Amino acid sequence: MSNSVTIQDIYQLFQASQAEADRRLAKLERLVAELAEDRKRRSEEADRRGAEADRRAVEAEKRLAKVEAIAANINKAVSALTSRWGQFVENLVEPAAIRIFQERGITVTQTLQRLEMKRAGIEMEIDILGIDGDVAVAIEVKPRLSKTDVDYFLEKLAHFKEAFPRYSDVKLNAAVAGIEIDEGIDTYAYRQGLFVIQQSGEVVEIVNDQNFRPKVW
Repeated sequence: MSNSVTIQDIYQLFQASQAEADRRLAKLERLVAELAEDRKRRSEEADRRGAEADRRAVEAEKRLAKVEAIAANINKAVSALTSRWGQFVENLVEPAAIRIFQERGITVTQTLQRLEMKRAGIEMEIDILGIDGDVAVAIEVKPRLSKTDVDYFLEKLAHFKEAFPRYSDVKLNAAVAGIEIDEGIDTYAYRQGLFVIQQSGEVVEIVNDQNFRPKVW
């Protein structure tokens, strides 16, 4: 009997794909640097060697432009891959959000995904918002959760009600979620008053202990 494919298996495949893309991008970046140096050398030779050097310099310029275009396309592909994986994780967390927060006594009854606000002076996106009346939970979702991600989310929470005035009267709690969490970041997020959501087998669960008291924004 074949083994079932787990979220970790998929994540490892994503990491391998991204690592290969990063390797190719790094190789192209080295080639860009080499070609740039070659362009500089040929440009200097042009002063000494005349028309032939000029021709070679033009060729080097064209090669450099081509490689830079390829590198830009690979970088775009890497970004798209990361975005698709992020969407996958959001789709994993969102269906469980109502259950896991109701189990903690936070009675959200509906969820919204990719809540966006763009207006003069304010631009913000919340990955998932669970809500019911005057109770809400904002959730930041990352394939791999880092301290930088937590700090950026805390900054967004400080301006959440300014960005979304329709929710200015809600009691707002918040959570961070990740398939993989950097060492110590679960404890760091806990101390900031955030729920921490992580994969447990085939489901996602809140990992905070029962003594946890969430911060209210």
